[in-house]
Amino acid sequence: MQGLFLLSVIFCLVGSCARATPTSPFPHENAVFARQCTPTDIWPKGPGKALVPQAPTAELRTMLAEINTARVEAIIKKLVSFGTRHTLSSQADPVRGIGAARDWLAAEMRSIAAGARSGTNVTITVPSYIQQPASRIPAPTNISDVVATIRGASDPDRVYVITGHYDSRVTDIMNFADDAPGADDDASGVAVVLELLRVMVQRAPPPATIVLAAVAGEEQGLYGADHLAQILDEAGADVQGMFTNDIVGSSKGGEGEIDPFSIRLFAQGMPTAESASQTATRESIGGENDSPARELARFVDEVASNSATGMNVRVIYRLDRFLRGGDHEPFLERGFPAARFTEPHEDFAHQHQDVRVDGATGKQFGDLIEFCDMPFITRVARVNGAALWSLANAPGTPRNVTLDTAVLTNNSTLAWALPRDTAGVAGYEVLWRPTVAPFWTNVVPVGLVSEVTVDVSKDNVVFGVRAVGTNGYRSPAAFPFPAS
Repeated sequence: MQGLFLLSVIFCLVGSCARATPTSPFPHENAVFARQCTPTDIWPKGPGKALVPQAPTAELRTMLAEINTARVEAIIKKLVSFGTRHTLSSQADPVRGIGAARDWLAAEMRSIAAGARSGTNVTITVPSYIQQPASRIPAPTNISDVVATIRGASDPDRVYVITGHYDSRVTDIMNFADDAPGADDDASGVAVVLELLRVMVQRAPPPATIVLAAVAGEEQGLYGADHLAQILDEAGADVQGMFTNDIVGSSKGGEGEIDPFSIRLFAQGMPTAESASQTATRESIGGENDSPARELARFVDEVASNSATGMNVRVIYRLDRFLRGGDHEPFLERGFPAARFTEPHEDFAHQHQDVRVDGATGKQFGDLIEFCDMPFITRVARVNGAALWSLANAPGTPRNVTLDTAVLTNNSTLAWALPRDTAGVAGYEVLWRPTVAPFWTNVVPVGLVSEVTVDVSKDNVVFGVRAVGTNGYRSPAAFPFPAS
């Protein structure tokens, strides 16, 4: 009976009631919030109201609608035209190899930046270094990222990053001579980066800084992303969110599955950069599912699963797919919240493969542009745009959030640090959910304060605190640790 009861609770929270209109690609616009049945079905009872996702503003809807499918296709075609973009390919050939791709990307970003709105500060850089011989790097090799930075208007040290990698490969990871078109992996992600840059520089800059980068060396070992993360870390940047778009080009899987309205978002559980004592504390209080990366993923699901993007964000509580890795990892290693976007069902015949036709079956192998779904990539770009613009316009994620565990009580006292400058901050909200719920279910507005006591037991729920801007944008939640 206990097992049946638990199943019924989970079914209510994440099952049939989770989609009032199962076929709708925009679940958050249902009358009943997508992740619960009705407030009367939630246990435990508590303060506040059912959480309703942040609706996209008119400005955001307009900007996302400007992301252009024809431009996405043109970018991918151009990148494929370089023949190979293998990290070990020519740096000097003007028409073939990774150097030609790098130079075109830099020129394209500079052209976009030249047309930026007056008052929007955009810089284009090509940070480079020589990678000495290492895994998959047999000789000293130039690694160059191509980076666009839109400086924040009022909180420029707070930074949000989106990347795609522009290098490519075939079956043999060391084969830099043969064609490696890399249309899906990862010209698709680079197209997302360029289109976001184009539409965002036409707006007044948000409070926080935006970094949009095409990075190199991913296939050889995440070298370009590691270099970018190191630069930001050494500069003291407060990177509060990073997303890599890697293999976001197709809605069709290898077994014929077609899912054009879903994008996976992989989010790490236990943080890589936490100390042993922090990890032990997190485990002791049941915070394994509330890492900064997972709070970031919950935020994206809330702001980007709607009719403005035409997509459902499918959050996967895992660092990455089995046997794979990505450019979010160097950011996580430095303590920056980061996650990975990847298409819903992969076709491995069109990744990391020599371009060829199987003589026995007639099956085409290779990462060719013909297998990309351009409208799908356009919608993925809109998901990224909704997430990035919402993050950069919201106040920063609250810091030093604590939960008072000094005495036994049936209520809960939370505290957090107010920023030095509260301009732009309207107040704060306490979020909570039953411990078995994957997403936040309830919200309690508490005003512009740094401490509050709420009438629900800390033993029975998970808490988070988020900031609310005077412009209506809300930050990701911060998970509280016990007050020392």
